[in-house]
Amino acid sequence: MSLRNLPAVHGLIGLLAERFPELPAQWLLEAARTSLEQARHAIRSHAAVPSTKQIVAHAVDLILQRQQPPLRHVINATGVILHTNLGRAPLSAAAHQAIITASAGYSNLEYDLAQGERGSRNSLLEPQLQRLTGAEAALVVNNAAAAMLLCLSCFAQGQEVIVSRGHAVEIGGGFRIPDILRQSGCILVDVGTTNRSYLPDYTAAITNQTAALLHVHASNFQVLGFTHEPSVAELAQAAHEHQKLLICDLGSGALLDTQAYGLVAEPTVAMMVQAKADLVVFSGDKLLGGPQAGLIVGKRQLIDQLRKHPLLRALRVDKLTIAALSATLLAYETQRASSEIPIWRMVTSSLDELEQRALPLLAQYPAAELVATHATIGGGSLPGSSLPSRGLALDGMAEALSKQLRANDPPIVGRIQAQRLILDLRTVLPEQDAVLMAALAALDPA
Repeated sequence: MSLRNLPAVHGLIGLLAERFPELPAQWLLEAARTSLEQARHAIRSHAAVPSTKQIVAHAVDLILQRQQPPLRHVINATGVILHTNLGRAPLSAAAHQAIITASAGYSNLEYDLAQGERGSRNSLLEPQLQRLTGAEAALVVNNAAAAMLLCLSCFAQGQEVIVSRGHAVEIGGGFRIPDILRQSGCILVDVGTTNRSYLPDYTAAITNQTAALLHVHASNFQVLGFTHEPSVAELAQAAHEHQKLLICDLGSGALLDTQAYGLVAEPTVAMMVQAKADLVVFSGDKLLGGPQAGLIVGKRQLIDQLRKHPLLRALRVDKLTIAALSATLLAYETQRASSEIPIWRMVTSSLDELEQRALPLLAQYPAAELVATHATIGGGSLPGSSLPSRGLALDGMAEALSKQLRANDPPIVGRIQAQRLILDLRTVLPEQDAVLMAALAALDPA
């Protein structure tokens, strides 16, 4: 085919209009021009020249891609439960329904139904968090970094905050504790060493300019071997003896005893409250298994001050986050977290269950075998902790197979290990098996 044999733009638009009569003419024009330009490039570079049918098909694909929302549902077969790149914690069915209910019409977001007057979104989640953590009060903002920024801006702006050198960490996405302190207007005073800090290191650094001691839990890294650090209870006692605050960044924010599920020990939020930390900050979309949010629990007087801070309006959560988080917290209150919240369903799945689920999947792709794997928690939680799991190892061109599955609707993301594509079943929910089965049946191993 030569350049003069290419279909005319208006002719191609006419063909596209038959397929997409409801779409704006500009969409069709842009798709036609892009497809024709690609064909011209192929002709000029002496590459394989597409036929008219192929040009039309390419234009159709461009339009279909444009109609896809940028944020898509994905099946996670990587074996990383809290996969940051895949949105961390998937929400429970109850949280999904809560979002639908809250978004379908108006809500009492800032209206007190009992009093018939203006209310506050900042009080809607507080009763649940009080009951679950034992804290006097609670507040929710849009993520944990925002929660820390708010606490430091409110209570330590222009003053010193004492942090162990082992706690001056990067918390993900390039955000670092020292950067957050500087952004909030605080003066960082680091004490101790990377691997060993002692209570006297903190107390010796306290001055009249000190506002708070900051404890950052190592939720996304490990320091092993010759290590030491004071407990949160010891830090709280020292801070209070000097009339200073102890702020605790707990990171992943576990509400359950992780050891009961075969995982390494992780301090719970309630433990930090019992240890007398004045404010405890943690995430909503990690071990809590809810939506992205930054939760702050602690002393009533301090939380009330945070509510009045002008920065809060810039950091507040919307009605959909409140709805999803409330439904998630209710699962903990009713002791149904392990059966309802997806990340805990994944954690509690037995190897027998995973193997039984694998059998019909294996039948769809003969060049696959059941293999032992290890799933990790991920998402900056429980570093070094893993769970035995089971996966499908697919023979064939691993990169090509991975690309095919990512092009599936919905996309399926696995991991390549030892030149084989592994689909770890621990992070695939049972209700997603049918989709995975159909995708395996359609795979081309070549």
